[in-house]
Amino acid sequence: MQRCWVQIGSIVLVLMIASGVGLAAVQQTPSEPRWDFGNPHSPNNTADHSKFKELQQEFKSGPEVTRACLTCHTEAASQFHKTIHWTWLAPDAPPEAKIGKAGNVVNNFCINLSSNEPRCTSCHAGYGWKDKHFDFAAQDKVDCLACHEQTGTYEKFPAGAGNPVSEPKKMGEKTFNPPDWRKVAQSVALPTRQNCGTCHFFGGGGEGVKHGDLDSSMFNPDKELDVHMDAKGLNFTCTRCHTTEQHAISGRSYKLTEQTDRRSLLDNDSIKRITCYACHSEQPHKHEAKLNDHTDKVACQTCHIPTFARKNSTKTSWDWSVAGKRDESGKPIVDKRDGRSVYDGMKGAFIWEKNVVPTYLWYNGRLSYLTLQDRIDPSSTVRINSPTATPDDPNARIYPFKLHRGKQPYDAKRNTFVAPHLFGNDDSAYWKNYDWVKASQAGMDYVGLPFSGEVGFVKTEYLFQTTHMVAPKDKALSCEECHSRNGRLKDVAGVYMPGRDTSLPIDVMGWGGVFAATLGIMGHGTARYVRRKR
Repeated sequence: MQRCWVQIGSIVLVLMIASGVGLAAVQQTPSEPRWDFGNPHSPNNTADHSKFKELQQEFKSGPEVTRACLTCHTEAASQFHKTIHWTWLAPDAPPEAKIGKAGNVVNNFCINLSSNEPRCTSCHAGYGWKDKHFDFAAQDKVDCLACHEQTGTYEKFPAGAGNPVSEPKKMGEKTFNPPDWRKVAQSVALPTRQNCGTCHFFGGGGEGVKHGDLDSSMFNPDKELDVHMDAKGLNFTCTRCHTTEQHAISGRSYKLTEQTDRRSLLDNDSIKRITCYACHSEQPHKHEAKLNDHTDKVACQTCHIPTFARKNSTKTSWDWSVAGKRDESGKPIVDKRDGRSVYDGMKGAFIWEKNVVPTYLWYNGRLSYLTLQDRIDPSSTVRINSPTATPDDPNARIYPFKLHRGKQPYDAKRNTFVAPHLFGNDDSAYWKNYDWVKASQAGMDYVGLPFSGEVGFVKTEYLFQTTHMVAPKDKALSCEECHSRNGRLKDVAGVYMPGRDTSLPIDVMGWGGVFAATLGIMGHGTARYVRRKR
């Protein structure tokens, strides 16, 4: 009975605090411009590349186009060489740490790049990265077109080490055709969602595999899906928020710096950071003071992205341990449901979900990553990357993440992850022989790390920060979705939440306030009644 009264008191206190408050979305100015920088003929652009003499010639390859670009953009390649889009390594991490997809970091979807470059580098903004001997200093290896062409016809071959085809070539049911090099070169402009999404919406082996808030639905989203990228509304391109300085694009996943520069993007486009308050301030709710009190502990995304993968499903589980099943002809078995593979003999079993509720964790922009050298405990689920923030960090906020679960190979004797050689025609490639020991030995030899010869499988978790698919204000979370016993933040420690938590001193103070107010009202009413009788 006492516990019941405590719970009721907590709820009353919440209602008193949040009275009349409904979660309001960030205020938007209707007069904000629609950004159209990706249109080569937009008045926002100062150059029509179809008129450039250097681009009138017939090109036979991507490097030839790049050399033509560099005759005017003389510093572009050297700038790009310093960025994570080129190196695939975190620029602020020590080189020996090899933090990044081109290093010794592992994940629980494609596992690791090393020895699999021809397949993985189809999304690299470069030409010819087929192995560890790739010349990262070569300026004409930079692929300018991947980020800047606007015809929509430029495609890289999925297993071509970042190169388009030179003649028609089929992969699966799709035929890839050579680019019209002159046409695509003359079309260049600032990057659009099409440029960015071609890679970022399909990373990890297919659409929606990695990110839950990035998929093909974001090419042309409506307001219900994303209020900023709404094609009929603000129509923001990716680079509107992911600002760029000397080809370095803000918002990388590896080792983000804490966001302390809080000037407005609308005032200064050169600022290198991604935050909601860059445009909306830390007091975004103009008439809701209580909601503004949350911004020091709760990220805007937590309330304004109630679910992700709202139109297309996202992969939430990848089990490599059951891969290898083949039919009588030796071809990998594939089982598809609702257009998605739930089993693929080459890769294992998958789970896909829509309208996924995020996982909430304290986050300050920094994540730690496990590498091939780190020892793991296979007796429990291993979290491959984790936020480093603590609740008492002034830059930390409660933030939404996609939690991707997996089961992947590891060295069962050394208790370290392995980087299996998956792709290739050689006998050691897993997709050739379906032998995990051979594939793991070849992959670890490639990176120069030891392997015991014993392969096991370990359950893993991987986190992706969720910051896209910002819903309209009427779809934002309500107070009770968090302020309740089994609310969304039930597992988030380090903060007292009315409605979720109980504290005897606070409960006593709350009830004291309720009773004091009640007595005051009753006393006032009684006094007025007695006075009127007189």
